[in-house]
Amino acid sequence: MSKHSTSPESRNVLVVAAHPDDEVLGCGGTIASHSAKGDRVSVLFLADGVGSRLKRQSTREVAARKRAAAKAAAILGITKIHFLGLPDNQLDGVLLLTIVKSVEDFMRRVDPDVVYTHFAGDLNVDHRTCHAAVMTACRPVPGSRIRSIYSFEVLSSTEWSLRHVTTPFSPARFNDIGAFLRQKMDALRAYGSEMRTFPHARSFEAVEALARLRGTSAGLGAAEAFVVEREIVR
Repeated sequence: MSKHSTSPESRNVLVVAAHPDDEVLGCGGTIASHSAKGDRVSVLFLADGVGSRLKRQSTREVAARKRAAAKAAAILGITKIHFLGLPDNQLDGVLLLTIVKSVEDFMRRVDPDVVYTHFAGDLNVDHRTCHAAVMTACRPVPGSRIRSIYSFEVLSSTEWSLRHVTTPFSPARFNDIGAFLRQKMDALRAYGSEMRTFPHARSFEAVEALARLRGTSAGLGAAEAFVVEREIVR
C-alpha cells in the first residue's frame, strides 16, 4: 500500500506487465514518482515469469516470485497488485481475446487515467502479446477515461528486439527519476534472483547505466524513457 495521501487531483495509474520484475525494470522510478505525487498505482501481471524454466510447475517458485512482487510494490508505493496466472512465455498460445477480456476486467476495477505497458517490438513473446492485449483493451471508445498510454523498455528484451521486422524503440517521453533511482534499485533487489552479473544486460550496473543514459538524452541525471502510444490533451 502507498504511504502517500491522495488528493482530488490524483490519478489512477495502471501498469500491465508480462512478468513480475518487468514493472520495476521498465518504469520503477516512474511508479515511485507517481506514488510520491499521491497517484494510485495498480499493477497487473499476466504470467508468473518462472513457469517456463521449470520441468514441472513449482508452487514454491511461483509463491517466491509473488512475495518478491509484493516487496517491490511496498518499496515503490504501489496500491494494488494482481496476478492473472497465465502460462509463462506461452502467451502467444492463449487466445488474445481471452487476455484482452481479463485486462478489461481489471481496468474496470481500477479505472485508469494513465497506462504503462511493454513495447510492441520486444524480443520476448509475452511482452509483445501483452502490448497487443493492452492496446486492444485501451481502444479509444467514447467515454473512455484513459488519457495516456506509454510503452516502456525492458533490458534483455527491448534492445534485443527483432529489428528487421519492427521499428526500434524510439522514445519521445523522458520521465525524470533522479529523486527515485534509489527506490527503483531497491525494488529491483527484491527480484535479486532474476538479476545477472555485469556485463549481462539484466544486471544492476546495466539498469543504472540505462537510467543515466536516458537522463543524458533529456539533460537529466537519470530518466526512464517511453514510446508515446497515445496522449489526449485537454
